[in-house]
Amino acid sequence: MASSSEIRESFLRFFAEREHERVASGPLVPPNDPTLMFANAGMVQFKDVFTGKESRPYSRATSSQKCIRISGKHNDLENVGVTARHHTFFEMLGNFSFGNYFKQDAIKFAWDYFIDTLGLDPERLVVTVFGGEEGFAPADDEAAAIWKDVTGFPDERIIRCGAKDNFWQMGDTGPCGPCSEIHYCLGLDDIDPRTFGEEPAADGRGWFELWNLVFMQFERHAGGRMDPLPAPSIDTGAGLERIAVVKQGVLSNYDTDLLRPIVDLASEISGKRYRASQSEDDVSMRVIADHARTTAFLISEGVFPDKEGRAYVLRRVMRRAIRHGHRLGIHEPFLHHCALRVVEDMGDVYPQLVERRALIDEITQQEEERFRRTLDRGLQLISDNKEWIDAGGARSLPGKVAFKLYDTYGFPLDLQNVIGEEQGFDVDHAGFDAELAQARQRSQGSKVG
Repeated sequence: MASSSEIRESFLRFFAEREHERVASGPLVPPNDPTLMFANAGMVQFKDVFTGKESRPYSRATSSQKCIRISGKHNDLENVGVTARHHTFFEMLGNFSFGNYFKQDAIKFAWDYFIDTLGLDPERLVVTVFGGEEGFAPADDEAAAIWKDVTGFPDERIIRCGAKDNFWQMGDTGPCGPCSEIHYCLGLDDIDPRTFGEEPAADGRGWFELWNLVFMQFERHAGGRMDPLPAPSIDTGAGLERIAVVKQGVLSNYDTDLLRPIVDLASEISGKRYRASQSEDDVSMRVIADHARTTAFLISEGVFPDKEGRAYVLRRVMRRAIRHGHRLGIHEPFLHHCALRVVEDMGDVYPQLVERRALIDEITQQEEERFRRTLDRGLQLISDNKEWIDAGGARSLPGKVAFKLYDTYGFPLDLQNVIGEEQGFDVDHAGFDAELAQARQRSQGSKVG
């Protein structure tokens, strides 16, 4: 058993003792980087160091990075609350080498931390390496040989995978390279490496990734060209929430001390018991817990809910949480209470949460009060709507109506989809996209005029 704070500190201390500079988390909104909406990995703040555009007074670093994956290449929004692992906000533990050490040391460090420091059972672990793929790189036989030497694993526990799983890149452009993942088998007595690759059970039992070791060797440019980096480097990422699952003896990230207090608060506010199941109520409580963290952190960094860009992403997240509260029968503003619980639980590690506590409270309440009026109006409009498409007996909300709900009343399309699933109708996405394109053309025309 170990608290998330103890795990975070043990990781940073382990690498600090091995001559890594302890570096604070970079911001969620990357400065001067138009290729990313949010920091989606620990290496984001070191991107220019890897490519040689920036130098630092150290060649080894370690950090616990705030991350959001909700846009672009990494978008986990629809899986949040449904699976045991997916989040919009999470923390990524990492160690980095800028031309200082490479595969041998990275693999040995990872193994020593997991086995000697955390005391994980090696019988519950398998590793993956890049098996080679045209357009990326040859098979990483070197990493496979190092793993075999360090762990003594037989070949069947060193699994070769393609680029989808074992070639990492932060986006369409930027530093990249083959990677090697460490996977853990959770909650099963019969540990069979042959079942690796199967989706974990709904409650989280089965194989899941704990740590990804990226062997940074290339920079990918627009158009797909890859050039070698100035020096081979290391970028690793281990999910704090996932390690907490293993060390705290639970099956789901939402049952760790990072998220369960917020889940329990949502349960208390709604008056419904949380049963850690796949019921709609439990999914809604998990969504609220996840989205409350994203809400608190983004507001603390000066992102406020609005109509475009990052501000719209935040609004969408907040309104999804509020909608799930509505489904739970919560009739009064509640999300600010959950966001403030995030401040209480994580403010010692991220002091900007405490510094901007009043702002988080105010902005969250204002947005919920505004959206509750919108939600009631939108539900009424759907109820009163007479314009339905009937395709083979299946009802579909016309794109024109869906766009009006979005454009006039601020009713996000994904929430219309959720309501459609509840009430038995689809949404005409093609029609919605056509209306949106026409609206953008009219907007551009008005600017020219």
